[in-house]
Amino acid sequence: MSPLNLNLWHRIYSRVGSYWKGLALAVLFMAGAAATQPTLAVAMKPLLDEGFSGAKPEYVWQVPLAIITLIFLRGVCNFFSDYLLAWVANNVLLGVRGEMFDKLLTMPDSEFKKGDTGRLLNRFTVDAGYMTGYATDVLTVLVRESLVVLAMIIVLLYMSWELTLIILVTMPISVLISRSFIKRLRRINRDMVNMNAELTRVVGEGIDGQRVIKLFDGYAFERKRFSYVSGRLRRFDMRAATADAAMTPITQVVTAFAVASVIAVALNQANAGTLTVGSFAAFMAALAQIFDPIKRLTKVAGRMQKMLVSAESVFILIDQPSETELGSAKLPGRAQGRVQFSGVSHRFADGEVDTLNQVSIHAEPGQTVALVGRSGSGKTTLVNMLPRFVSPTDGTVLIDGHDIQMLSLKNLREQLSLVSQDVVLFDDTIAVNVGYGALHDASEDEIRRALKAANLLEFVDSLPLGLQTQVGENATRLSGGQRQRLAIARALIKDAPILILDEATSALDNESERQVQASLEILMQGRTTLVIAHRLSTILNADKIIVMDHGRVVEQGSHAELLALGGAYSALYQMQFRDE
Repeated sequence: MSPLNLNLWHRIYSRVGSYWKGLALAVLFMAGAAATQPTLAVAMKPLLDEGFSGAKPEYVWQVPLAIITLIFLRGVCNFFSDYLLAWVANNVLLGVRGEMFDKLLTMPDSEFKKGDTGRLLNRFTVDAGYMTGYATDVLTVLVRESLVVLAMIIVLLYMSWELTLIILVTMPISVLISRSFIKRLRRINRDMVNMNAELTRVVGEGIDGQRVIKLFDGYAFERKRFSYVSGRLRRFDMRAATADAAMTPITQVVTAFAVASVIAVALNQANAGTLTVGSFAAFMAALAQIFDPIKRLTKVAGRMQKMLVSAESVFILIDQPSETELGSAKLPGRAQGRVQFSGVSHRFADGEVDTLNQVSIHAEPGQTVALVGRSGSGKTTLVNMLPRFVSPTDGTVLIDGHDIQMLSLKNLREQLSLVSQDVVLFDDTIAVNVGYGALHDASEDEIRRALKAANLLEFVDSLPLGLQTQVGENATRLSGGQRQRLAIARALIKDAPILILDEATSALDNESERQVQASLEILMQGRTTLVIAHRLSTILNADKIIVMDHGRVVEQGSHAELLALGGAYSALYQMQFRDE
């Protein structure tokens, strides 16, 4: 077994083993069930040799009663062992999914830019379930069936060691045949995991993009995409099923040779008078019972491979690096709001050119600084450095003279609020969304004051459930302007000294924009505000406007100063004014 496999086995069963009390009880019940198995075969010898001859008339009621008792005990033992293993599996699944979600919440922002949502969801919904479910299934088969096989071999040896030797010689052949399928099964199962993630992604895009599909007649294209992925998944499933199914008949052929050899030797022993009919029947009954557990042991190879492949996928997520905490310093209380970018440069890991090149800007407490420029000029990358979603490859970012890399992430982000074009609201009530996160204990009065300041209270009060109204998935029950003002109310409650506005009104119509802009003006009072602006009409009163192009600052000044300069900003303004 490779070191990777050993590591996976250890990581899986170290989690399973943390519930060792439940496991120990389950193993005890499995041993009890296994112990009942050979007794039925052992009873065949006295039944045939003495019961049917009339030598022991009491067998008429003793043997049936013994069989009923043994079957009842086996059923009880199997029930409790299955229940305990299901309890262990579900607790392990709960813990693993908790680990995965904790990691998901702390992963760097760059990991989410990779667009691997389908695979991430698949790890939670499919891979984690496969890993924990198969872990207990494999354990059940290995322990229970191994105990049964061991008990049956002991009985067989007791009855006839010569006949048993034939069985023991053929068993390794079955094992070698099974091993030849394992590598193929693992490759197929890994492909299935990848294709399941692709299927999740395609279906997710079909749900999210259903309006675009309908309006642009994308039915055929989407059906073709889904059919391709679904077809490949079916082919992988069939390959796995073929390999899994092939093991059984091949091992049965080997078993048939073993049984034929046993019968031939037994007939010779019977002719020599060393083997009675009862002994032979008991031996064959025991031998017949050993094949099913052996078959289950050979088929467990397929489950092992699915478990290991799923575990690989789960642990890839768990092993992802979390956001880097370079420092643990804290600002002395609430930040004043002085923000400085000093000689900041940045290049993405797979980038060929710098997205930012020696950018230096500063904002005094309470100032509004607007960033404008063409798409791709580096505005968003620059602003994303402030909450450390992105880290500079050169230069420093300071808040009140403190390097933000040396601040704890929690302390740094306590000083920041964000309202962006893409508002994120959760499928919960308006009250929960406004007082979200660490602000969940905000009083109803605070929430209502924030909604009033965001010009949304009248609308909320008009709803039948008021603050307890569910906003729906992705807040689909609210208009774009209402979503923006709800995000503004959330930022008002947080009351952070530094505010980031990322094109907060660019996707709105004129009426909604006016309403949201009025709410933003209330939110911006007394705060240092960094504004990424698409519509220049929203930043005419900014204290400072920074014009960026190709990752550099090309102009900065007030609206009037930049217009008088007649440069890049003036050209942008004249173009927008002409378009409007």
